[in-house]
Amino acid sequence: ACLREAARNNGLSIHAWVFMHNHIHLLVTPATEKSLPKTMQSVGRRYAHYFNRAYHRSGSLWEGRYKSSLVDTDHYLLCCYRYIELNPVRAGMAKRPEDYAYSSYHANALGKADSMVTPHGVFLRFITGEVSESEKADSDTLAADIRQVYRELCKEMLDRKTLTDIRRGTEKGLGIGQAKFLLKVAGLK
Repeated sequence: ACLREAARNNGLSIHAWVFMHNHIHLLVTPATEKSLPKTMQSVGRRYAHYFNRAYHRSGSLWEGRYKSSLVDTDHYLLCCYRYIELNPVRAGMAKRPEDYAYSSYHANALGKADSMVTPHGVFLRFITGEVSESEKADSDTLAADIRQVYRELCKEMLDRKTLTDIRRGTEKGLGIGQAKFLLKVAGLK
């Protein structure tokens, strides 16, 4: 609830998420350049206050500042969805993504209600291709088809190069994407 409220109050759309034992992953779109930092600051303060009171301790909970990267939506958005939602499987915490309760996989792949998740428009286009007017009219069927395709994609783990690209981009604050995109992002710094 803390993350959902902070995101909503600060104009941050959350597309994919997973809570791991010692960290979280988020795929987000900020409405402004302050949306993400304000959301993370709010979550850090509120959760630290709750946790410290509940466990009779004080001080910071996090090892350091959050890490963020720009994502090449045309080429890497779907990989980032899968990277996040398959993380519990890679970590050996679940055999299948649907077996892990603390993830947006249930919303994105299974259609379960999750007030924190806002599907990214590019995510929908990746899965469906061009959507005809008649398909738009039957949105329930279209949504079920999208989820089925995504579940099939999530049966396969990401290849080593993609995993390395995402990890390196996140750790170093670089972009996540193809070379042309990375050069463009490097020019912004």
